[in-house]
Amino acid sequence: MSVSVIFLYSIAAAAVLIYVPFLVVGYGRMKVGYDTSAPRAMFDKLPAYAQRATWAHQNSFENFMIFSAAALMAFVTGINSPIAVGAAIAFVVARLLYSIFYILNIPILRSLMFAIGSLSSFTLIALSIIKVNG
Repeated sequence: MSVSVIFLYSIAAAAVLIYVPFLVVGYGRMKVGYDTSAPRAMFDKLPAYAQRATWAHQNSFENFMIFSAAALMAFVTGINSPIAVGAAIAFVVARLLYSIFYILNIPILRSLMFAIGSLSSFTLIALSIIKVNG
């Protein structure tokens, strides 16, 4: 598989991972009785795990924007290095684990996964800038 394809697949995987925590939110909503007329108003009624899943879901959107830009920068600039591949894969794995640790309420591991994901995005950005200026 080419490096370019890995970047594109990692973007697609990261987009899917945005919704993984939302499955837990949906389960929590079913447990308390889903109110279609005011779905956001029921947040305080959700169990703690579903509240954390909501925050993980929201944070996934925020991180996806940065990562997708970084991976597209690497794709467009033609980065072809094992470091870039590792960064793209590390982001996807870290974001999956981030959501799991957030929902399970393991803050230290959640924070570590956030840091790894952020470092992965910034690595792709830096490699792209170096390639363009190099």
